[in-house]
Amino acid sequence: MKNFNPADNIQDLQYFGEFGGVNPSISDSSTYTFLSAKTMFDTFEGNMEGCYLYSRHSSPSNLYLDKALAAMEGTETANVSASGMGAITPTLLQLCGAGDHIVSSRTIYGGTYAFLKNFTPRMGITTTFVDITKLDVVEAAITPNTKVLYCETVSNPLLEVADIASLSRIAKKHNLTLVVDNTFSPLSVSPAKLGADIVIHSLTKYINGSSDTVGGVTCASQEFINSLKNVNSGASMLLGPTMDSLRSASVMKNMRTLHIRMKQHSHNAQYLAERFEKDGLKTVYPGLKSHPSHSLYATMINPEYGFGGMMTLDVGTLKKANELMELMQQRNLGYLAVSLGFYKTLFSAPGTSTSSEIPMEEQIEMGLTDGLIRFSIGLDNDIERTYQMMKACMQELAVL
Repeated sequence: MKNFNPADNIQDLQYFGEFGGVNPSISDSSTYTFLSAKTMFDTFEGNMEGCYLYSRHSSPSNLYLDKALAAMEGTETANVSASGMGAITPTLLQLCGAGDHIVSSRTIYGGTYAFLKNFTPRMGITTTFVDITKLDVVEAAITPNTKVLYCETVSNPLLEVADIASLSRIAKKHNLTLVVDNTFSPLSVSPAKLGADIVIHSLTKYINGSSDTVGGVTCASQEFINSLKNVNSGASMLLGPTMDSLRSASVMKNMRTLHIRMKQHSHNAQYLAERFEKDGLKTVYPGLKSHPSHSLYATMINPEYGFGGMMTLDVGTLKKANELMELMQQRNLGYLAVSLGFYKTLFSAPGTSTSSEIPMEEQIEMGLTDGLIRFSIGLDNDIERTYQMMKACMQELAVL
């Protein structure tokens, strides 16, 4: 881990465009020509390195981004997709079939939860949802049919931290594949270096960083990515969640500033979390010593990128949460919007938005309260000014 710096790996990549451009040329083609029929046949069979057949399978632009993301995560290779769910769902379907079982963290993105809870049972795949921070509970949930252990590095929206190294040991003991969604913590945490077999991101969020593109990626071994893209049996190939080449080029350019952005997101979130906790608000942020997994997380992160830009505040009731978010938006402190990783702060009440797929009784059981606001803290230059303006909104509504 000490010699692995994901930002340096991204910066060290060198791609020239076909005319010597400092940016690689964009492959604006859906299909590719062959000089011989034999080469086309061999490419269909997967035997021609460097040849392109059809952009649903791969394209030069997508492969450039694949390499950059694999370098960032320290995996052999990667496969980009049209959305985060376009990475998650084929990955899990490639690993599991009828009769198989998944053990998953109970606090995960609502779309992932809905896929595992409502969709995969139609194909005979079942899931047990557990408190991922309780390793004995995780291991007790494993059955002879379990194939996958699934979690998020930092969970959405409760910001629980998964002990990836310990989960990896459990997975290896039971011959499971550990899949980790690292969307909340790019650069900060390198799950593959902690023992994860597969690392997934929604590129829509921090990695792209400008809220103008939807994308995803699966970072894994060459063997697994080859299986995903197999023309006869690959879930990504056959389900078709292909990223557009123009979007790949856009994400590639934005990745180059990811290290700068993550440092600022983390700095600002740390500052606000410390101030609001001191003010007496119920504040959850992994960088606070009060966070149950603070000490663990401190051993997992690449320290220069901090504890991330995600923070939650509990203001008591959904009514108060909605009033506060509307007022903060009016005062230009951010946007009442889902997603994360934008240059401005984004805030939402996850129980009625990004986690609304989770039934209310289960939300209550996991500690997802009505008054919880999830913040994706932005890149504000003067974070003290932002704090004072947010505090004024809270005082106006008697939250503070």
